[in-house]
Amino acid sequence: MNQTRYQRGQEFLAFLPSIGQELPYSMTLLRDLFDMTSDKSLASMPEVARTLGQDQGLTAKVLAMANSAFYGLQAKVATLPRALALLGVREIRQLVLVLGVQSICSRRTLPHAFDLHGYWKHQLQVAAICKELGHLVHSAKGTQGAGLDLDLLYTSGLLHDLGKLLTALHRPQDWEAIEHLRQAEGLPSYAAEDRHWGLEHGVVGAITLNSWNIPPELTEPVNWHHVPELAKEWQPQATILCLADALCHALEQDDTEPTQPAPHVAACLSRLALDLAPTWALAREHFHDERLEEMASLLQ
Repeated sequence: MNQTRYQRGQEFLAFLPSIGQELPYSMTLLRDLFDMTSDKSLASMPEVARTLGQDQGLTAKVLAMANSAFYGLQAKVATLPRALALLGVREIRQLVLVLGVQSICSRRTLPHAFDLHGYWKHQLQVAAICKELGHLVHSAKGTQGAGLDLDLLYTSGLLHDLGKLLTALHRPQDWEAIEHLRQAEGLPSYAAEDRHWGLEHGVVGAITLNSWNIPPELTEPVNWHHVPELAKEWQPQATILCLADALCHALEQDDTEPTQPAPHVAACLSRLALDLAPTWALAREHFHDERLEEMASLLQ
């Protein structure tokens, strides 16, 4: 491997924790929000509202998103407690994370070839499919699938390619070199990244999220979503994320159900005890959800 590129990759990894300084709110708020919205938390909805309400700018952005066509609420939401009541604390938590990433993105210029709308649309598609796959796995495996947190599966889908975005924002020349290699040799992104500088975007995203005090239930699936068999205790979540991502990429090419799934798709289906036909039909339905296009436009 080219030593200069390898060193640049290692320097990038060391730099990642500093990106938290670009968030539009404190990492303490993010940590408190996850603590207060965990299954073990006894925090009340008013307490969550007070915690978020300390940041008026964030509150305004959350309310703007809550009132978007994506959620289809019947009446305008004017207060944070009302938004929490209608959408749920975990949906608001997801919005806070996405707004943080959006803010980081607005601070820098992306390479011309980076399709930000396409990026967000893919994240939203994968997120929606992840959550529905969680339902399927629970039905297929019964009590063995009971430990899956559907909201965290959704959030992992929203953030699974964060590493790609951060590379494009903070190391644009490397992103362009990786993209050129990917297109020239027909490689998947993670393989081109590994060949370029010895790391891939799952690792970049997971290290960054971990530095934001995000719990391992979210960071580990992101970390291993291209090699879910190595994810140890987080293997079901990483496999669901891998499958959702792979199905989206396949649907981008052709939404006709394949007669034979790609090897990595077949491996994921086997590991999750799912059949191709219902899984493909579910993925296709959510892949073409028009609301995701609307939300992607709001985030770009």
